[in-house]
Amino acid sequence: MLVSRRYLPSMPSLLALEAVDRLGSASAAAEELKLTQGAVSRQLQVLEGQLGVALFIREKHRLRLTQGARDYCREVRRMLQGIGQATLTLRANPGGGALNLAILPAFGMHWLAPRLARFAGQHPEVTVNLSTRLKPFAFESTQFDAAIHYGRQDWPGVEYLPLMQEEMLAVAAPALVAAALPRAEDVLTLPLLQLESRTGDWGRWLAHHGLPSLRPPAMLFDQFATMMQGAIHGLGAALMPTFLIERDLEAGRLVPIFGGPIASAGSYHLVWPKESPARAPLVSFRAWLAGEISL
Repeated sequence: MLVSRRYLPSMPSLLALEAVDRLGSASAAAEELKLTQGAVSRQLQVLEGQLGVALFIREKHRLRLTQGARDYCREVRRMLQGIGQATLTLRANPGGGALNLAILPAFGMHWLAPRLARFAGQHPEVTVNLSTRLKPFAFESTQFDAAIHYGRQDWPGVEYLPLMQEEMLAVAAPALVAAALPRAEDVLTLPLLQLESRTGDWGRWLAHHGLPSLRPPAMLFDQFATMMQGAIHGLGAALMPTFLIERDLEAGRLVPIFGGPIASAGSYHLVWPKESPARAPLVSFRAWLAGEISL
């Protein structure tokens, strides 16, 4: 149920407030909104009258938002962005059926994207919109229907569909490591690369090979794609998911440096809000993914 209409200011007034807050002056807001400065000022006066609250501190020829108005404007801006996104979604799929999916960049590019054509062929009524998110978030404050999650089942308030157990392989460029190392501890003589979100990976790899309680320093990367390029160009040894480096291993751009793949600390899952009613596009996508991972 919507709140009373008297608490819903007009769109021109909200746009004027947002523009003044972002641009710093009524004249700049007027230029962006293609209005006169007087028209912007009138919209702000109307808004103050409707809300019954002073929104600005007027200093000579300058308007400065009160702290309360800045907080209010931050929420208004978020809502306006949501309306804009909803409009884009409607225009992209007027018949409905859009699925907004948050993805992890490497998994999305190398595992999910090559399979999406099959989903599109089976479900032409669904438009899948992809956006990158690296960490868990609150679904209720976003437009996302579901997300790809790496790790344990520790995302609160969601349901899970397990997709894949990840395996990691220690690799390097042939120019850095010409032949496989004789001992696992020899990796400590090499420059090491690791993800900033997985700083314990080398320690787990060493423990797997009988060398516990070590946490070697390493150069940090925020994504696998850049770390992989660093490894290919001889910057250091890296622990990489096997599904990301199959072609690079085949082409000889990367070589294993010791041992075979080991299981990662986490797995990939599709997650979606537990309390929200499932929309038809998400139901179709979940069923399709379940079929993909059973192949």
